Amino acid sequence: MINKHKQKGAETVEFAIVALLLFAVLFVIIEFSRALFVWNALTEATRRGARMAVVCPYQSPIPAKVTIFDVRNGSLDSSPIIGGLELDMVNVSYFKDDGVTPTADQTLIRFAQVSITGYQHKLFIPLWGSTITAPEFTTTLPTESLGAVPTLPDKAQQPTNCNF
Repeated sequence: MINKHKQKGAETVEFAIVALLLFAVLFVIIEFSRALFVWNALTEATRRGARMAVVCPYQSPIPAKVTIFDVRNGSLDSSPIIGGLELDMVNVSYFKDDGVTPTADQTLIRFAQVSITGYQHKLFIPLWGSTITAPEFTTTLPTESLGAVPTLPDKAQQPTNCNF
């Protein structure tokens, strides 16, 4: 015959052990999901910036602003969507036909590249330290109009300001 007085509270201890494991797994899933969201958002950010870099004038500040999810004429220095993404982490580069030789000559530019470097993803739950260093995110696209405005026979060409 089992003494019921010696078994009192056993369910509570068992639940505490199982709940500890359950919540640990739950928090790891939450952190992994947040990191996956940020990685996808950083990929999208470079894609958006590169898309603007191939149509905006050379050395326009707009592609970098669009990369951090700011409006084209906005004044933000950090992203409202990706916490910790700063404007100075964004690099816009222009390349020749080979795609690796940088150039400042607008007539030779064939590719525009936007990259994000130095991003640190901060964890809500300090599991393996408090931050994860993200790899460099880069998108390279062939140039399209690169700031050129189509001209009509009866109108003179005007410089573009990339305000679509």
